[in-house]
Amino acid sequence: MIVSFLTVTFNAAGVARADETKIGFAAPLSGSFAMLGEQLVKGAKQAHNNAATLIIADDSCSSEGGKQVAERFVEQKITLATGFICSEALEAALPLLQQNNIPVLSSGVQERTLLEKRKPFSPPVYRLATGMEKEVAATGSVLGSLWKQEPFAIIDDGTIEGRELAAGVLNALKEQQLAPVFTDTYRPGLTNQNALVSRLRRAGASHVFIGGQADDAAAIAQSAKGLNYPLIIAGGALLNAIPNGLPLSTDTFMVAPLAPASLKSAQNFRQEMQDRGEIVDTYLTAGFATMQIADQAQKLSQEKHLPIAEILSSTAFETILGTIRFNQNGMRSDNPNRLHRFNGKDFAPVEN
Repeated sequence: MIVSFLTVTFNAAGVARADETKIGFAAPLSGSFAMLGEQLVKGAKQAHNNAATLIIADDSCSSEGGKQVAERFVEQKITLATGFICSEALEAALPLLQQNNIPVLSSGVQERTLLEKRKPFSPPVYRLATGMEKEVAATGSVLGSLWKQEPFAIIDDGTIEGRELAAGVLNALKEQQLAPVFTDTYRPGLTNQNALVSRLRRAGASHVFIGGQADDAAAIAQSAKGLNYPLIIAGGALLNAIPNGLPLSTDTFMVAPLAPASLKSAQNFRQEMQDRGEIVDTYLTAGFATMQIADQAQKLSQEKHLPIAEILSSTAFETILGTIRFNQNGMRSDNPNRLHRFNGKDFAPVEN
């Protein structure tokens, strides 16, 4: 149903000829997130095959920047808007882009915007990043298997993201008839979590899932060690930022998307960029993969005489992140989240 709808919706825009095709790429090239935007653009340029003109615009990771980007893209008559790693910029750009039948392929915004939620029949934004729904599903599956016989607790740091993650994991485990021995909202940012850890021990929890940051996981591990209390800690992608103060315990696990360094499909790209002296980070890789999809979609659109939106909705794209398909909501149909364990330096995938 979604394919036929998109065909009608975007038919007015037509299928652009190769000599007039333009792809827009939005990234924060000024402000606090400029370094990330520069990496994103660098990856996109490295992947771009030059079959279409690439229009790069600075969204400054802000609402005003997003509006200006959308206006420029409409003026330039682009056929596909790509990039966007900041929800504020995408949220502001989307009304004008959709009004002009310009599909969007986002490199980093995970969740649906307010506009998409309010308009159930609006064309989807195709997202390279996976959202919390995928993270929760993978975490529930992994912990449901590993912690089936373990007394576990679920706690969160009180933030919106932390609460939603913890609540999602709790519900996923309850669906498997698994109940925690303890739940709580803790005070984040403390270097001493002795009181919290004491409550966990009194409850009999040997494992705990944290909806919170790496600094809190490190503090909880340190307190558990000081109280001579063996405690297995798990969390989501929020743990991926290595803490500034106390070290994480090697009994700390994380369910998060596989890093490019762990993907065979990204090895050649990583090596080539490293040989050039580049730092291969997540945004460089995301920019490259985004442009791989954009170029393939643009080429197929011309070959099959179909709107790009229909191509994005019905095609499997080969990228350095592997094979990627989008479902009817524009989300990736695969789930790249896997179990990782902290090895004293960083998180490494746990082999099955």
